[in-house]
Amino acid sequence: MTVPEPVPDPVPDPIDLVMAQKVLDGQPFSRLVRARITRFGEGAATLEIEAREELQQQNGFLHGGVLAYAADNSITFAAGTTLGPAVLTSGFSIQYVRPATGAKLVAHAVVAHTGRRQAVVRCELFSVAEGADEGSGVLCAIAQGTVLSTG
Repeated sequence: MTVPEPVPDPVPDPIDLVMAQKVLDGQPFSRLVRARITRFGEGAATLEIEAREELQQQNGFLHGGVLAYAADNSITFAAGTTLGPAVLTSGFSIQYVRPATGAKLVAHAVVAHTGRRQAVVRCELFSVAEGADEGSGVLCAIAQGTVLSTG
């Protein structure tokens, strides 16, 4: 008796940075905060948000909810590079390190582990001063999440 070879799951068509931005633009809340994806692929995603007054809390810092949104979405997009486009965050945690005070917020997420149906992703969030390059950002939060494939 011969055992049949397992049939691999079909690999979803990969999406590129342009398509990732279109997906992001399809989310009303993402349009509200004017989020942009500046990196997408190979197990990583970077999301940026300009620090406007409407996104601040009473002390002039970016609201923690904006940081949580940026962590959640960058985590999910990074996982989508390894699991395919049909993904949902199943949970994440965030630790605020210091207030976000720059001209923009940069959330950079990298997949730490991918299985068949889920990925674990780490994210660092930086506040970047006006005119500064991303490498000079100040760490303001660290997050980790689990993302599930729904495809």
